[in-house]
Parts: sequence; C-alpha cells; structure tokens
Amino acid sequence: MGQGHPECPERLDAIEDRLLITGVGDALERREAPGATDAVIELAHDAMHLATLRDRQARLAQEALAGGPAYAHIDADTSMNAYTLEAARCAAGAVVAATDAVISGELENAFCAVRPPGHHACRDHAMGFCFFNNVAIAARYALDHHGLSRVAIADFDVHHGNGTEDILAGDERVLMVSIFQQGLYPFSGDTPLGSNMVNVPVPAYTRGMAVRELIDQEWMPRLEAFRPEMIFISAGFDAHREDELGQLGLVEQDYAWITGRLREVARRHAKGRIVSSLEGGYHLPALARSVEAHLRVLADL
Repeated sequence: MGQGHPECPERLDAIEDRLLITGVGDALERREAPGATDAVIELAHDAMHLATLRDRQARLAQEALAGGPAYAHIDADTSMNAYTLEAARCAAGAVVAATDAVISGELENAFCAVRPPGHHACRDHAMGFCFFNNVAIAARYALDHHGLSRVAIADFDVHHGNGTEDILAGDERVLMVSIFQQGLYPFSGDTPLGSNMVNVPVPAYTRGMAVRELIDQEWMPRLEAFRPEMIFISAGFDAHREDELGQLGLVEQDYAWITGRLREVARRHAKGRIVSSLEGGYHLPALARSVEAHLRVLADL
C-alpha cells in the first residue's frame, strides 16, 4: 500500500514474532498459501473485476520497468503495486486450501494469516484495503465444490464487512453474523441486505462485556437454529481498545471468548470445522496478542 500505510507487511511479522516468543507457533502446523485460480475467485466476483485488476497490474509492471509510479490508487485508502494481485490470489488461495484440509478431516480448524484482507471487497470492485473477498470465496467454494448445505460466517472486525454482505446477501445457504462499530467506515450495515444477515452495530467505546452480551443475544440463537456445517471467521482485531482505526474496547480475553463460543457451535453442528482468516488489526502489539489468544482457543492450548 505504500510507506506509512496501516495495512503493512509488519502486521504478519508481529504475529510471527509473537507466536515464536510465546511458543504457540511450536504447536501449529504451517503451510504455504497457493494462489487461487480465476475460476475459484469468480465464485464470488465478477470476471470483469478480476480482469480490471489484472490489467492494472500489467500496466504497473510496464511502468516500473520505465521508472514510472510504483502504485495505482484504487480509492483514497487502497493502492496496488505490481505484486498485489499475486498476494491477493494467495490470500484467497490460503482460505480455499484451508477449506479443503478442514472438510477432508485432515485438520479440525485453520487460521489463515493473510494479507491483503478481504471483507470489504465487493462482487465487482476492490475497496478498503481489500481486493478479493477471501472468506466469501471460501464459503461459496465449500458450498459449490464440497456440497455443503449450510455455512456460517462470523465477522468481528471493527468495520462492517460490506463486501461479504454484498456478495452473499440473499444466499440462504449462508448465515452471516457480524458485530461492528456503528457509523465507521464503510458507513453501512445498519439495515441488513438480506434475511441471512445478522448485523449488530454498536456505538463507539462499547466494551467487551457488552459485546459478549450482544453476541449471546443476537448471534447464538441464529447460529443454533441454522446448524452450520462449517464456520468461517472474518477475524479482524481492530476492535481492540489500543487500535486507533476504531473506537471499541475489546481486549485479548474478549477475542478468546468469542472464539470459544464459535467453537462450541462448530463442535455441536459442524464436526468442529472452522476456517478463520485475518482481516483488520493495525496496532501491532495488540494484533499479535489478540491473534495469539484466538489461536490458543482454536488449537486447545
């Protein structure tokens, strides 16, 4: 994205360092992410969206050879360079490969430490640091390629997952539950676009215990009634009280609690199957600690 941008490579470095110094990484099996194919990406995106990104990247590569600009601006907050499309393919490919491994029974669950994030990417355009909607692609892949009947998506990023809603609203095979700060970018989510969307906007400065209560009241009854065969998590950690991109008050223990509640549902209805994918989280120490808490619950550590 360029120098000084919050969606930076150091995010993954911070997570890696935290897992190393705490020893959590020693308990995890690591895999490299393959690139997603055009056919898989087009499960959630228009072919023209992919073609547009491909053309922009080709122009950037040509301009770089001639000493031209290194970045192309998608919107005021989102830029791409000559390697962005490859990275975005691998981010989507990681979540798809994790879906294969979990559905086959090779793994019970998986966490995908990926950049760029995905939940703002809409069917036909990139926005909000996001190019392909990693979780929406994987959800459709689980349904269309693996024959599942019902999958759930839980999104606890501080920002509303407008792209995921854009792609999946009205698809009754999918239940999406989300909680996010009201009135924050992308300024959406107050009115759900489909009956399969459970949107829970909360005011700025809401703290963890209030979020937990709302999740128990709003998410859990819908998830239990839906009986998902697999759960995907849009795991954004920017609702942490130390993260300056939002104004919510969650801490590591809240992320562990939310993860535990989702694991309970997965164990009751989905054979424990969960695939979690990194979304936001821009205060590096808070991000790293929160991912650690999330992974400790997923891995029973």
